[in-house]
Amino acid sequence: MAEKRKVRKAVFPVAGLGTRFLPATKAVPKEMLTVVDRPVIQYVVDEALEAGIEHLIFVTGRSKAVIEDYFDIQVELEQTLRQRNKTAELTLLESILPVAGSTSFTRQQEPLGLGHAVWCARDLVGNEPFALLLPDMIMKAPKGCLSGMVELYEHDGGNVIAVEECAPDQAHKYGIVGVGEKVGDGHRITQMVEKPAPGTAPSNFFINGRYILQPEIFKILETQERGAGNEIQLTDAMVKLLKDQPFAAYQFRGETYDCGAKDGFILANVAFALARADIRPLVDGPMQAMLKNLG
Repeated sequence: MAEKRKVRKAVFPVAGLGTRFLPATKAVPKEMLTVVDRPVIQYVVDEALEAGIEHLIFVTGRSKAVIEDYFDIQVELEQTLRQRNKTAELTLLESILPVAGSTSFTRQQEPLGLGHAVWCARDLVGNEPFALLLPDMIMKAPKGCLSGMVELYEHDGGNVIAVEECAPDQAHKYGIVGVGEKVGDGHRITQMVEKPAPGTAPSNFFINGRYILQPEIFKILETQERGAGNEIQLTDAMVKLLKDQPFAAYQFRGETYDCGAKDGFILANVAFALARADIRPLVDGPMQAMLKNLG
């Protein structure tokens, strides 16, 4: 394993079908559903850029071309905005446009699991450490989750997984890590278990969808057998890598919203709307009235 090379690249697996949001996702990728006025994927990309990521790698599928279009210039729209002197809107579009040449897209032809999606990015990542951000999960905190992970990586090297605490009786619903000695701002990971049987979890720290991984994971994924759900599971490959390389857990202290689920998506819209100075005065009162009327 190379010595603490800079984490420059981030992988976003965006090939999922979004069946929990049908019929909307029949025509609109779930990653392009909006939280207030930005697509879900924009929040995740912003988190990566805040952490110093230089190259964005999207693992897509059929019907996801709109994601590629979103991160490109829209000539007709910009011309119209200029003609109408919509400078604020033009500035906004320019602020979210990635640097030319800093985005790459590759296809995952079959839905074979997260591990397979990560493996599909192997040639674009190359032989260097990379971040992996699950696009369904958007996070709200003064410091981005990945920024904290990068700081821990720069202190300790190896691999880093972001975790949060859950109620112990809920641990069987998640991927759980066992933790050992303190390392920088985190803890050494001693084991990983995907959805442990009730009462058998090594801790109540669950994996929340953010990773920094060394490129050796690709060699493991190349021959990884299918696991739960008949899919190639990333956790299974990480368990193997843990035998040869250190893993650290970074505990994220903030709010996480699973926008792949209806309740998480609605809560994200409420939370981010109320955090906006331009929107909160418009919705705070009506929201309070709705809650009151619910009794």
